[in-house]
Amino acid sequence: MAARTERSALANWWWTIDRWLLAAIGALIVVGLVLTMAGSPPVAERLGLPTFHFVHRQALALIPTVVVMLAASFLSPRQTRRAALVVFAVSMALIIAALLFGAEVKGSRRWIFGVQPSEFLKPAFAILAAWAFSEGAKRRDTPGNLIALALLPLTIVPLILQPDFGQTLLVCVVWASLFFMAGLHWFWVAFIGGAGFGGAFLAYKFVPHVRSRVIRFLDPSAGGGIVDTFQVDTALDAFYSGGWFGKGPGEGTVKRILPDSHTDFIFAVTGEEFGIAACLLVASIFAFIVLRGLVLASRAEDPFRRFAAAGLSIMFGVQSSINMAVNLHLMPAKGMTLPFISYGGSSLVSLGLSVGFLLAVTRRRPGERLVAEAAPAPPQAPVKDAYA
Repeated sequence: MAARTERSALANWWWTIDRWLLAAIGALIVVGLVLTMAGSPPVAERLGLPTFHFVHRQALALIPTVVVMLAASFLSPRQTRRAALVVFAVSMALIIAALLFGAEVKGSRRWIFGVQPSEFLKPAFAILAAWAFSEGAKRRDTPGNLIALALLPLTIVPLILQPDFGQTLLVCVVWASLFFMAGLHWFWVAFIGGAGFGGAFLAYKFVPHVRSRVIRFLDPSAGGGIVDTFQVDTALDAFYSGGWFGKGPGEGTVKRILPDSHTDFIFAVTGEEFGIAACLLVASIFAFIVLRGLVLASRAEDPFRRFAAAGLSIMFGVQSSINMAVNLHLMPAKGMTLPFISYGGSSLVSLGLSVGFLLAVTRRRPGERLVAEAAPAPPQAPVKDAYA
C-alpha cells in the first residue's frame, strides 16, 4: 500500500479513488463470474460446445475490462472528456458501418468486426452530455445547452435505424436526467415528457416487434399463445422453483430450458440456484453503486464532474433495473444485459470503460484539497472581554 507522503501517480490514484465504489464493483465482477458458471453450461451443451466455454470466454474478457477500467480511472476530468470524444466518434463511425455492411441478426444490424459499438457509445454520450450541460450552466456565452440539444438526435437516430430501442431508451433517460439537473423550466419537462410518449407511441404503431412485445406483456394469451412468452414464463418458473434460498449451485433444472440463461435471463438463474435472498443481495450491490455514485456527484464542486458522475450512475442503475424488471415480468423484454453479470464481451468491456469514467470523475482532487488547506481562515469578529 502506498504511503500518503508518496507522490507517484499510483499513490495519488490510491489515495484519491473512492475505495468503497471500487470494492463494490470488484465484488460485482466476482459475483458475475460465479453466476456465469451457473447459467452458461446448459447453453453451451445445447450448442455442442464445452461445458465451460462461456465461462472461459467471460474470464478472458475480464482481462481487458479490468485494464480499461483502471486505465480510465487514472484520467483527469479534461482527459476524460477527450477520451469520451474519441470513443464517441469511433463508435458512431462503427455504428454507421454496421448499418451499411454489418450482418443482420434477429432483424437488426448492431455488430461489426465482432463488436457492438452502441455499447461503447453510451458512456461516451453520458460524458459529452455532462460536459455540454455543465458548460451551459457555468458560462452563458457558450452554446452548451444547444450542443446538448443537438447531441441527443445525433446519437439516437443511428440507434433507431439499427434498430436498438433498448439503448435508445437508456440514452434518452440519461439525457433527460442531466437536462433536469441543469435546471430546465417545467415547460421543458412537459415538452420532453410528451416527446418521449410520442416516440414510444410511434414505435408501438410502426415497429412490429415493439408492438408484439408490448401486446404480449399486457396480454400473454395474445399474439400466438404461450410460445411468445416462453422465456419470461420460464424465468418466473425459475424464481418460483428456487424459493428464498435456492436449490444450490448446479442444481437448477428450469435453467436448462431457458434459451438466454447466460445473458438476458441470468438473474432468473440466480433466483433458481441461489434463491430470492441472493437476488436481493445482488440488487443491493447495484443499489449501493448507484447511490454511492450519486452521493459523490452531490459532493463535487465542479459542475462537469457532478453531471458526469450523476449521468453515469443513472445509466448504470437504469440498465440494471430494466434487466431485473424484464426477468420478473414487470416490463416488456428489452434485450439489455445485467451489468458485469450477463455474458458478453462488448458489454463487459464497455461497462469497464463506463465504470472507469465514473471512478475518474469521482476521485478527490488533490489540488482542490491543497487550495482549501492553503486558503486563509475567514476573519472573525473580535471577542469582547466580559470583564472590561
